[in-house]
This record gives sequence, C-alpha cells and structure tokens, in this order.
Amino acid sequence: MAISGTLGKTAPPQAGRGQRKGITLTVIAATQLMVVLDATIVNIALPHIQDALHFSDTSLSWVINAYTLTFGGLLLLGGRAGDILGRRKVFIAGVLLFGLASLLGGLAQDSGMLLAARALQGIGGAICSPTAFALIATNFAEGPERNRAFGVFSAVAGSGAAIGLLAGGLLTEYLNWRWVFFVNVPIAVLIAVAAPLYISESDRQQGRFDLPGALTSTLGLVGLVYGFIRAASDGWSDSLSLGSFVLGAVLLAAFLVIERRTAQPITPLHLFANRNRTGGLVMMLCLAAAMFGIFFYITIFVQRVLGYSPLKAGVAFLPISVAIIIAAQLASALQAKYGPKPFMAGGAVLVTSGLTWLTQTSADSSYIGGVLGPTVVFGFGMGLIFVPVMLLAVAGVSAHETGAASGLLNSMQQIGGSLGLSILTTVFATATRNEAKTQVVDLMAHGTPEQKAQFAAGHEFAVGTSWYNEILAHGISQAFVVGAALAAVALLVAVFVIKAKPGDLPTEGAVGAMH
Repeated sequence: MAISGTLGKTAPPQAGRGQRKGITLTVIAATQLMVVLDATIVNIALPHIQDALHFSDTSLSWVINAYTLTFGGLLLLGGRAGDILGRRKVFIAGVLLFGLASLLGGLAQDSGMLLAARALQGIGGAICSPTAFALIATNFAEGPERNRAFGVFSAVAGSGAAIGLLAGGLLTEYLNWRWVFFVNVPIAVLIAVAAPLYISESDRQQGRFDLPGALTSTLGLVGLVYGFIRAASDGWSDSLSLGSFVLGAVLLAAFLVIERRTAQPITPLHLFANRNRTGGLVMMLCLAAAMFGIFFYITIFVQRVLGYSPLKAGVAFLPISVAIIIAAQLASALQAKYGPKPFMAGGAVLVTSGLTWLTQTSADSSYIGGVLGPTVVFGFGMGLIFVPVMLLAVAGVSAHETGAASGLLNSMQQIGGSLGLSILTTVFATATRNEAKTQVVDLMAHGTPEQKAQFAAGHEFAVGTSWYNEILAHGISQAFVVGAALAAVALLVAVFVIKAKPGDLPTEGAVGAMH
C-alpha cells in the first residue's frame, strides 16, 4: 500500500476522447495497479529467485531494495517531470520503461542483471505512478466525477498488494518465477498504446528539475542501505561498510544543503515545520520498515520452514491485506468525529503487539499461532494508521504543494521500508551466524557419529533440514525484535507528538486518494 500524488497546479479538466471516461480511468488505474502489484508479486517468488540466481540470505533483500530505493528516491522528481514536460507524455515514457525493465528482469541470468532491472523498474514506477495520479485531475472534472474516479483509483490500487500475492503464487507455482516480471510486459504495451487514444494531455507548467537534490538523496540512501547489508555479511569493521555509511551521510547532508538553497526544491523542507505532519512522516518511516520486514521474512518462513508452495504462501498472506482494508475503512469513517490521534495511537499499539508476537517465531511455530495471529493484528493496526497519516501529510498545505506533501509521504514509506529491511537483514544475519556457531558446538559435544559425518559432508545445514530451520527461524525472530522497537518509536510519536484535533484535518476528497 502506498500513498502518492503530485497534483500541483492542475490543468483545466478535459474530456476524454468520445467521452469514454471509463476506458480512460481503466488505463490510469491499471498503471497504478501494475506498479503497486509489483511490490508484492515478487515477494512470493523470492525463495525461487534465491535458488536460481544464487543470492545469499542477506543479498536477497536487494531484490526488494533495488526497486524501493529508486522508486521512493525519484518519486517527487517523476511528478515534477510530468508537470513540466506534459503528464501524458511522461506517463507513457514511465510505463514503457517499467515494461522494458520487467522484460530484462524476467530474462536475468545472474543476480547483477536482476538487480539492475529492479532498479530500472523503480525508476519507471517513479515516473508513471505520480503522473497517473495527476492525470485524474487532468481528465476528470472537479466534483462528483473526479471524486468517483479517485474512489475507483484508490480501490484498485489498495487491492494491489493482495492481487500481487495471489498472482505471484500462481505464476511461480504453475509457470516459474520469471513470469512475475514477464506479466508486466503486455500490460505496459497495452497501456502505452491506449494512453494517446483515451487520455488527454495536460498543459505544461513552468519549472525546473532539482536533479542534484534527487540524485544526492537517492544515492545517499543507497549508501546507507549498502552499508547495512554489507555489514550483515562482512561485519561492522569492514572498511567498505564503514565507507558506505560515511558516503551516505555526506550525500544526505549535501541534499539538505541543496534543498535549502534551491529555488524550486524537490523536497520543500518547510513542510517539516508542522509537528503533526513531521510526526506522521516519522511514524510512516518506522512502520514501513516493519511492514517490509513482515512481507520479506514471513514469505521466507512459510516457504522454507513450513514448506508452503508459492500459491499457498500467497493465500497465507491474504488475511493481512483484508485486515488492512477493513481497518482503513473504519478509520476513514470515524476519524472526522474522533480525530486522528486515537487511530494512530491505537494502531501503533496493535502494530507493536503483532511484531512483539512475531519475536516468538521458532522452527516449531505453526501458521495459525505463529503467523496468522500476529500478522492480522499487525495489519489491522496499519490499516488504522494509513488514512490519518495521509491526511496529516497534506493538512494546512497550500494547493500548489499538495502533490509534494503527499509524494513526500509515499517517499518516506519506500525509503523507510528499504532502510528498515536492510537493518533487519543485518540483525538477521548476525543472529543466524551466532545460532549456527551454537549449533555446531552442541553438535560436536553431543552429536552422534552419523550427525558429525553429515556435518562434515555439508548436509546438516542444508535447506529443509531441522537445523537449518532452527537457525533461520531464530534469525527471523531476532529481526522482528528490531521491528517491534521501531513500532514502539512510532507509538511514542503518536502519543507525545501528534496533537491534531478533528477539525484540523481536510476531507479525503480534497487531497486525493490513498492506495
């Protein structure tokens, strides 16, 4: 689930050719579905990608991070490009780039090619996703027509996570993992062909690209993420890990300097002056880290430890999507009466509880008690938080910066997920190494001659063995300790930082859509 948009100063609404607004909306919504779906469709295929392209347990997280870092880091630049160059033109370019990257990902013969394709997918998504959102304002008249379009757009995009889980399971099980990428290619081609026929172009706006800001922020984040993942495999004393942290920090500091001095910054820093908005952004940063961790590590757990097929793993995740949708509808209906704080604080309590429950994960955990219960609690908590956080992000923002504010929230979600997953991966790797050493000591002290012979031959820790499962489950449980700590930070922010009252929030229709 993601939140985006770069409306800015929208062009006057124009009718789609032949008044075929249904087709226009279908093309726009299908694009966002494709981009959102790609965040989860790949998760189910991760164990198969790992086996086929020989990723390590730590480097596997780059399959997710390569996409989310470029998507989140360049999202605001993509929206600005649509405003300046014409939204339909930029939209088509982004869709075609996304389709090409998907084709390259499906054809990947090694890990490097796949990661390059995933990064390119993220760039394509950063170009077409905010532009798709803004094209609703260009093609649908303000009022009931536009509100209905935003409603459909939100529903389609909100279901993307669940559709992606099922589609990923079906494609991986009945074809192979490459089809989680190939499936995007015909969709992208159809959208690119239909867009000039059914989508009206927007008027170009005056403006400049903040390329230095976009590049320093994105590369700075890549440096931090690489440092964490490198430390996971090579330790904290590794010179390349330390150098990556230093480079990342320097680039992010340069980004702040650039944004302060640029006339048209990609991230208006004054948006952080509002405590409620900043609190909501910090909450999203922390909670996205935990959410990405659940989708990544529980996917590995149910397939490696519980032995689920890809399709069964996809179905196993559906309850969390249902919980998010139900809770989001509840928060949407009641927050005007009670204000955002009860939902944000209550949701953070549930998220923290669910993640704390997941710290008890072991090789003996079942799906019902070890996965279903905590993930549903987590999902319901996240659903309560999404809508009020979105509205706080744009509350009190001038019309021409609404897009930047909502896009900033989406960027925080992607960036938080990438950083959080890299931190969880570092903890996971350290915990699994330590557990493996403990197991070896125990084996040497108490194992039978047959077990010692199997270990010497390299069989004892092979995927699927009981020892492998114990080591993997231990690492996952320790990763969720960090996830629970991050959720606790979000809870403290909700309780002590958020001060918004019911009257401080705009209506959902005024700010766009959540997806």
